Amino acid sequence: MIEHERIVIVGAGHVGATAAYALMLRALFEEIVLIDSDLALAEAEAADLSDANALARPARIWAGSYADAATARIAVITAGAATHGSESRLSVASQSAMIVTTCVGELVQAGFAGIILVAANPVDVMTLMALRRSGFASAKVIGTGTLLDTSRLKQTLAESLQVTPGSIDGLVLGEHGDSEVAAFSTVRVGGLPLSEFCPPGQELDQGQIATEVRDAGYRIVQGKGYTSFGVATAIVRICEAILRNERAVLPVSTLLTGQYGIADVCLSLPCVLGAGGVERILSPALTPSETAALNASARALQQVLAHMDLAI
Repeated sequence: MIEHERIVIVGAGHVGATAAYALMLRALFEEIVLIDSDLALAEAEAADLSDANALARPARIWAGSYADAATARIAVITAGAATHGSESRLSVASQSAMIVTTCVGELVQAGFAGIILVAANPVDVMTLMALRRSGFASAKVIGTGTLLDTSRLKQTLAESLQVTPGSIDGLVLGEHGDSEVAAFSTVRVGGLPLSEFCPPGQELDQGQIATEVRDAGYRIVQGKGYTSFGVATAIVRICEAILRNERAVLPVSTLLTGQYGIADVCLSLPCVLGAGGVERILSPALTPSETAALNASARALQQVLAHMDLAI
């Protein structure tokens, strides 16, 4: 454990509490602070986590205020509007924007100067909202993006190919949502592209797999009302890369500045993550159809942003 490292989690709901629990088990931070407008909820979750922590590695976990964020290394924002059933993530953008911008404003006013990690949906739009409100450099405002979707792609491919997910490289890019792009041209299994790994006549139905990956979150929400474990694990993985200065390449949401002809919108591309946040944005070679789909994904996000700007 790195001593005196503090993380604040804004939002003590399902995702925030699960992320705090996963961070505690991972022993990445000495101090975990839960902040929520519902103080009783934050206090209850902190107490429950502290009980569990007695059987884990030492950490201090408590329900705090934005003042506690001043010395934090990372602030994770999970607070936002929830989707229900088959409701799209983009449909709650205006509601989430009010919540996220308020939270970011409170963080900045409290003197927070670390890295903001956004997990509130629609995460790409909320990452841009957080960036605008904070005034931080874009490298320091990151969205969980398609890291979870990429994990789902690897898991789905692993089941079909009968290998472990760790044996597969590949990316889901663009929006974390309905317009996301499963970039099969980036998939490698033991270094082999799918076309070489799959025997002739046993090619995978890539369209079906992409749809399954895209709709995975909806199926979970329909069954249990929310998602928590997958996104919480994505949060932990990003925090780990930052805290340990790994310079790991992960697909996260960040501000694009001309990659693939896209600018002024946040969406997911593979990024080098280190102590300073996003150190480099990578632009892998995509097929023409994948590039077109990525641009369509950007336009879908830009349309939502334009509507929100008009509403404001």
